Amino acid sequence: MINNFNRRVFLGATASMALASKVSFAGKRNAPGELKLGVASYSLRELPREKAIETIQQLGVSYVSIKSFHLPYELSPAEQKSGGDEFRKAGLTVMSGGNIDLKQPAQLRNMFEYAKNAGIPMMVCAPSLATLDEVEKLVKEYDIKIAIHNHGPEDRHFPTPESALVALEGRDRRMGICFDLGHTTRTGADVIEWIRRAGPKLFDVHIKDLSNLLDPDSQVAVGEGAMPVVAIFKQLLSMNYQGGVMLEYEIHADNPFPGMSKSIAYMRGVLDGLAG
Repeated sequence: MINNFNRRVFLGATASMALASKVSFAGKRNAPGELKLGVASYSLRELPREKAIETIQQLGVSYVSIKSFHLPYELSPAEQKSGGDEFRKAGLTVMSGGNIDLKQPAQLRNMFEYAKNAGIPMMVCAPSLATLDEVEKLVKEYDIKIAIHNHGPEDRHFPTPESALVALEGRDRRMGICFDLGHTTRTGADVIEWIRRAGPKLFDVHIKDLSNLLDPDSQVAVGEGAMPVVAIFKQLLSMNYQGGVMLEYEIHADNPFPGMSKSIAYMRGVLDGLAG
């Protein structure tokens, strides 16, 4: 038997999915509650910038994290600015850029210049312990936030949110973490507990779903796997979390829209259920 909460989630998701299939950008619907649902543009890596922007509009969300596929590092400063402006002119709020590699000392300043030129307020990034002191100096100089992205068991620098939080102790308040839910569950960590422990250092969330929480090759649309999305959203809302909840859909790169649409609709349904 479906309990009242799950019924509200189901009905909300169904209604949201129907809306997502028809929504125009002018009539886009933001998620209820305080969570900022958005898209990590890596999900649309096979699309050029213009088409990626159109797809995000069709999904009806207004927050984006820009991957370099859609704003290459090699562009001139003027081109970086105009590329970032394309997202903003389309009505999208640029929450961050990345994931950006910050392991090469000679490239650190270039990456901060890139973010400044493009109007990116925060870099979701992959530094190393060896570069973290210099990264902190640049955070202070440029007033650009960084969010260390944990990459799971294969990451020898920051596999878990805990490893990043330990490295950030005592550092500038503009330095925090991007909590990747899929990579975190693969380490066996309790995602709810580590979201709670991150507290104000939680700057960004990458959301995805896995049918087997220990298997990176089992990704599915959000809501079709084992990720405890309802509990995650409850925890974020209880913390008054102000960062983005960015869909990072890493499968079906040649045709990601159906799965992304299902994912966004499910998340809206969860938020509708919680609000109800």
